[in-house]
Amino acid sequence: MTTTTTAGRVARLWIYPVKSLGSTARDRVRLDVAGPEGDRVWSVVDAATGETVRGKHAPGLAAVQPTGHPDADARAVSDVLGREVRLRAAQGSAADVAAVHLVSRQAIERAAAGDVPEGCSADDPRANVLLDLADGGDERTWVGRTLRIGDAELAVTRTPKHCLGVYAEVRQPGEIAVGDAVLL
Repeated sequence: MTTTTTAGRVARLWIYPVKSLGSTARDRVRLDVAGPEGDRVWSVVDAATGETVRGKHAPGLAAVQPTGHPDADARAVSDVLGREVRLRAAQGSAADVAAVHLVSRQAIERAAAGDVPEGCSADDPRANVLLDLADGGDERTWVGRTLRIGDAELAVTRTPKHCLGVYAEVRQPGEIAVGDAVLL
């Protein structure tokens, strides 16, 4: 018999329509195998070279709020970087490691107290799902386990190397929403 426990609730949801740019908050989002619908569907490329421009080489990108209009977003990024860029549609999701990145308020609190991986930004963990965990939980203990949030089922695959929280793959697509229980 499988035991299911309520590990917490979804506190906030974000997508990052353009990889490396700022987030867009959502009240609900559909999780597909590639990740949250609308997440990292565009990437920034240098107009002269065609090479992808990454946030780690251009930290100012995270401050640019996407508008949902690729041409306007490309102009805004060009202004920030001082060179011409364009947006390229990603094949599937442009997420580097996993379909979904989850982080808890408790992880952010631990990071504020000094428990933060090297190279990680505790101020902006760039997660898709912010959780409020029950009983002082720690999502790092979930690796190898299955979560159910809303209509979706997730397999927690690993902890990030340079970030807070955990990464998960979508086993069963479905919609999740702020306030949904996180069943472990």
